[in-house]
Amino acid sequence: MTERDIPDSWSSASGREPDQNTRLSRTEEFGETQPFGVPATASTSKSVKRRKKNDTDRKASRREGLHINSDSEETAQLSRSSGKWPRWMKSWTLWLVLLMLIPGSVGVLAMAMLLKLPAAPNCPSIFWPLASASVRLHCAQLAASKETVNDLLQAIALVKQLPQNHPLHGEIDRFIEEWSRDILKLADQSFQTGNLDEAIATAEKIPQDVAAYKLVDEQIGKWQSIWSKAEATYNGAIAEVRERRWQSAFMLSAKMLRVDNQYWAGTKYDQLNRLIATAREDGDKLGKAENLASSKVVDNLLAAIKLAESIGQQSYLYQKAQSAIPAFGRKMLELAQAKLDKRDADEALNIARQIPETAKIQAETDDFIAIADAKRSAWIGNVSGLEAAIAQAQQIDPSRPVYNEAQELIARWQVEIEDVANLEKARILASQGTVPNLTAAIAQVDLIPANNPRGTEARQESDRWRAQVETIEDQPYLDRADQIAVFEDINSLQAAIGQASEIRKGRALYPEARKKIRTWIGKIQRIQDQPYLDQAQELAQSGNLTAAIGVAQQIASSGRALSGEAQAAINDWEGQIRTTENWRKAQEVGAAGTPEALVEAIRLANRVSDSNILRMDANQAIDQWSQQLLEIARSQGQSDIARGIDIAKSIPRGSAAYSAAREQIKAWEEFLNPQPQPQLESPQLPPSTTINGQ
Repeated sequence: MTERDIPDSWSSASGREPDQNTRLSRTEEFGETQPFGVPATASTSKSVKRRKKNDTDRKASRREGLHINSDSEETAQLSRSSGKWPRWMKSWTLWLVLLMLIPGSVGVLAMAMLLKLPAAPNCPSIFWPLASASVRLHCAQLAASKETVNDLLQAIALVKQLPQNHPLHGEIDRFIEEWSRDILKLADQSFQTGNLDEAIATAEKIPQDVAAYKLVDEQIGKWQSIWSKAEATYNGAIAEVRERRWQSAFMLSAKMLRVDNQYWAGTKYDQLNRLIATAREDGDKLGKAENLASSKVVDNLLAAIKLAESIGQQSYLYQKAQSAIPAFGRKMLELAQAKLDKRDADEALNIARQIPETAKIQAETDDFIAIADAKRSAWIGNVSGLEAAIAQAQQIDPSRPVYNEAQELIARWQVEIEDVANLEKARILASQGTVPNLTAAIAQVDLIPANNPRGTEARQESDRWRAQVETIEDQPYLDRADQIAVFEDINSLQAAIGQASEIRKGRALYPEARKKIRTWIGKIQRIQDQPYLDQAQELAQSGNLTAAIGVAQQIASSGRALSGEAQAAINDWEGQIRTTENWRKAQEVGAAGTPEALVEAIRLANRVSDSNILRMDANQAIDQWSQQLLEIARSQGQSDIARGIDIAKSIPRGSAAYSAAREQIKAWEEFLNPQPQPQLESPQLPPSTTINGQ
């Protein structure tokens, strides 16, 4: 709305009292503002023009609120000069002209004043306690037209203080309702752009005593419900991302498109999708890192750490990646410990020194390196190495977790220094190789208690040197026994056995002596039992297999050197007896000539071993009996084909009559089950052809 310039003397058009101009002038002078501390809404037009005052009296009258009319001032001046009339004023022509001009000028001036619109009030300078309802409504509309929250609230504040019985109350209530809804719309815009708190704060600014306030709680509840559901969906998707369940995360993000809020359905949806895509890439990296780490290979563990380090801080998997790096580092430390347990200190140290600082286990790594380095020195096995190991272990600070282990190792290595000294002295003695020196070396290492660090090593050296002593002492017995056994007769072999038996059980050469004794005993037994086995062989060659088995059975049951050979001969002779019996019985059964007898004879003949001399006779008999079965089958087939087929099927595979039998069976089966002949189709006559000329 544009303010228009109007004369100061115009007051009736705005419905003011005669003293309103005075009040407005005071308001302008003292600079009144609108309520609520909000700057008053300024009109875009100029303020009402004031006439210029030429003298100080008129200025003083303006400050005191007096209304001075310039026309009255001119009239006063004419009165003062009316005592003496100028000559020209006595001319009737002049007065005639004046009579003609004055009414016309007055009429023109009156018309101009009637046509000129009254000036709009200057809202920023109005003294509101004395402002009329129309002025308040006018200024409220001006404020509301700016469509900001503060201006709309100012507009409501200007008009809602009017009494309920005011003639404009109905129109004012309508405007208040409209402006309240406009405030809610502005609040909803804030909500749609993602400012929930701002939207709620804006809505709550609506005065509670206006009719539209009942919409505030409803709208706020709706906003909060939408916002909480969107947040729950968003947080659910983030939770799925943290667990690397990508499909579920994408499904939840799709739900956000249905949220009745532009911020969540647009900005946050795009943000979430980008986040999921980025997290999925990071998840693939972390998954690959975990797979590499599971292989328990140092290079793979280093590659896994690098992959985990490449996941940025802005990723939701950053914390998991950071927690995985120390885990990967500890796996490397476990590999190093496994190498150290196998006394491979060099490789253990090499692995431990490759663990990066980002694994955040530097203190544990340093402790391990200190212990491993000390053990490596101790495992050199000499006094200087042990002393170096003790010095290294003593550098470990008491505040470290491995301090107690280091102290135990120091105590052990101090004891071990004495053991090493005894071992070195004993080895020097044993290097002479004589029985007295070896005995002295054994006595020296026996000074080392079994529970000492080098106790096991001392026992091993002692056992080795004792075995050398026993070998030196007992070797002459074995040498003499070998010399005696060279003749390989019973007396020599028995003497050699007696000589080797001098070596007692538990001595170093006892196993070797027992082995030689068993060999010589076996030779004696062969010499003693061979005549009996030869006798059994002669009986078997003469055909008296039963007698041969009886003689050999005595050797086989004795458990002596030739018992295995005798048992093998017995098994062979018994097989020959069974073969002969089966062949004899097959001949007897086959002589009956019936199909059943012939089939049984063939079965018995097939029991004859292929290595037996009777196998050739059995094969000839099987071919003869098979031919007889085929002839019987053909004879039976003339009257009973089914019976003939059964007999022919009993002919064994590989016999001379087998192929002919199969051909005969096939012919009989085709006869019994003939194939259906294809039927010839009768030729169809042409439609015009008739039978019998009809």
